[in-house]
Amino acid sequence: MGLGLLASRTLRSTSSKLLTTNPKSTILRTIVSTPDLHKPDAAAEPAAPEPDLPKRTPIAGARVHFPNPDDVIEVFVDGYPVKIPKGMTVLQACSVAGVDIPRFCYHDRLSIAGNCRMCLVEVEKSPKPVASCAMPALPGMKIKTDTPIAKKAREGVMEFLLMNHPLDCPICDQGGECDLQDQSMAFGSDRGRFTETKRSVVDKNLGPLVKTVMTRCIQCTRCVRFATEIAGVQDLGMLGRGSGEEIGTYVEKLMTSELSGNVIDICPVGALTSKPFAFKARNWELKGTETIDVTDAVGSNIRIDSRGPEVMRIVPRLNEDINEEWISDKTRFCYDGLKRQRLNDPMICDNDGRFKPVSWHDALAVVAEVIHQVKPEEIVGVAGKLSDAESMMLLKDFLNKMGSNNVWCEGNGKNVNADLRSGYLLNSGISGLEKADCFLLVGTQPRVEAAMVNARIRKTVRATQAKVGYIGPPADFNYDHQHLGTGPETLVEIAEGRHSFSSALSAAKNPAIIVGAGIFEREDKDAIFSVVQSIAAKNKNLIRPDWNGVNVLLLNAAQAAALDLGLVPESDNSIESAKFVYLMGADDVDLDKVPKDAFVVYQGHHGDKGVYRANVILPGAAFSEKEGTYANTEGTAQQTVPAVPTVGDAREDWKIIRALSEVCGVKLPYDTISGVRLRIKTVAPNLLRVDEREPATFSGSVKPESSSKVSATPFGVTIDNFYMTDVITRASKIMAQCSALLKK
Repeated sequence: MGLGLLASRTLRSTSSKLLTTNPKSTILRTIVSTPDLHKPDAAAEPAAPEPDLPKRTPIAGARVHFPNPDDVIEVFVDGYPVKIPKGMTVLQACSVAGVDIPRFCYHDRLSIAGNCRMCLVEVEKSPKPVASCAMPALPGMKIKTDTPIAKKAREGVMEFLLMNHPLDCPICDQGGECDLQDQSMAFGSDRGRFTETKRSVVDKNLGPLVKTVMTRCIQCTRCVRFATEIAGVQDLGMLGRGSGEEIGTYVEKLMTSELSGNVIDICPVGALTSKPFAFKARNWELKGTETIDVTDAVGSNIRIDSRGPEVMRIVPRLNEDINEEWISDKTRFCYDGLKRQRLNDPMICDNDGRFKPVSWHDALAVVAEVIHQVKPEEIVGVAGKLSDAESMMLLKDFLNKMGSNNVWCEGNGKNVNADLRSGYLLNSGISGLEKADCFLLVGTQPRVEAAMVNARIRKTVRATQAKVGYIGPPADFNYDHQHLGTGPETLVEIAEGRHSFSSALSAAKNPAIIVGAGIFEREDKDAIFSVVQSIAAKNKNLIRPDWNGVNVLLLNAAQAAALDLGLVPESDNSIESAKFVYLMGADDVDLDKVPKDAFVVYQGHHGDKGVYRANVILPGAAFSEKEGTYANTEGTAQQTVPAVPTVGDAREDWKIIRALSEVCGVKLPYDTISGVRLRIKTVAPNLLRVDEREPATFSGSVKPESSSKVSATPFGVTIDNFYMTDVITRASKIMAQCSALLKK
């Protein structure tokens, strides 16, 4: 029986009842005839040609990848045909079609919640508007985003969201970059109908980094999902129901994650803002400079926002291959260290131990006089953790011209082997770690050494349930792992197949071994790397033409470029017999080994440990004040861009060495930074291919095996304090507050 017949019978019976009970009430049925459809040749007529629609640009450069051509479906967004893979949501289809759908709870990197209802759209044959973020797109679906029904639905949702939202915009730090402001202007109504008293919520104390004004919260749960899924801490949750619903911690506690600052970026309103940046500036007053971070070896892409000569804040930039769109708290909040304990003028130490400011000419003349009085083999140069490739190239060339080859970089240890790039790079690549299905971490704690690499490992473990084995001291991981042992003997057991984790490595399709750079400081480093290579030789899946799973996770921004440029000391004990020591930002060198009668030159931007032993101080520029090249732990060359002017009479590092070489009578032939880079091109051309990852050509399998044996000494903790690892973070007041809370 047809639906039309059923409907007509129902109407007929209902109308007869109504007429008998109440003769005055009648039902009128309107019958519309379409005679054109009854013509026999109507179906054969060709359909009207579709109007030529203008080509649309996807939102934010969205690209569609079709892994399987058979899974392609076609949907229509406002009449515009779009081809997308199966499984995409309606909201994603609209983005590909160039239609920006408003949303508050939806985020590309978080699970779908569907609780803000701002993304309502009209779908043909659907009785009511649907939430586009949670609705999967179906073949032939016709989506309408600009109809009166969709507009009215969004206005209603916005009215409910603003019902309890306080009128804080003039005093809210989110003003000017607030999603609620933007979307209420674009999609909201011009008036509200609620006259009741607005509710208020008690603010939560999440620590020294994140400021909370929870009355502004719209319960989108982005912060809850970020903390649970990305950061791996169960600190935030939703409490209460109805109008009493609020986000917070069940018991009073601080947010303990090393990625906690990212909730500031993902919060669509002013509920979670930066505590150090509170009431400092509006976003339209700031000048943004796109550069990179140097506090670790990841090289996270960042934007420095400055006002005049001062860095006001640091926020992340999108880079899918390195840091996605997150940065660590150390990267985000260390910026106040850039204006504390800075070295402004060249200084010389008097006989009474006091420093007096002098001119550049006088300072360089003193250094030149002393360096000519010592033997070439007694000259030593040490590059610091934050040194750029240009300054390290000039330091090496300058000391070579003075007859010395004792130059190295902090963190690379003695007698480091820089012959094969595969021996000190993250060969899988940071984004390539997502392909791995089994991890073996040897003497490394990625959560404190490289927070963004750790986030990738956690993402992989959550997505594929990859196994993680860890050899080292007890550590706090935010994903499931097996603690296999504390020393190299466990690694030997795995290599010989006597350990239970050997079978997991053998069964894996893409196994990955990550060795910490703290191994460089051990006496048995060659033996440890030899054991790792023996594991790779037995497991054919570890090193293949399309996969290299033997990785080294570096600690410092300068390490990879230093090894690429060949900063390897000629003698292991050169610093103990040195008479002239040139410290270029090197503050973690063991200065107790330097002889008492040695002349020490400190070139750097902060008054840290190395200054107290220096005879001459030459003020340099920080990473935010100069143009420099850095290579990250996977071998990608990136460049910093000056965001603010240098402090006082400071100069860029390479310019200082170039001037010193001229005063010493061994003038280096570089007058511009492009000239320095031409010199780098002859030594390490990969450093000039900016934003390109240059993989290692040869694997470690071509390296001869070490005859030495591994030590029984267990692996140690490489970084004691996550928040204080270099001169900038040690000078930061914000990092000092975080460090104090860490020790409680």
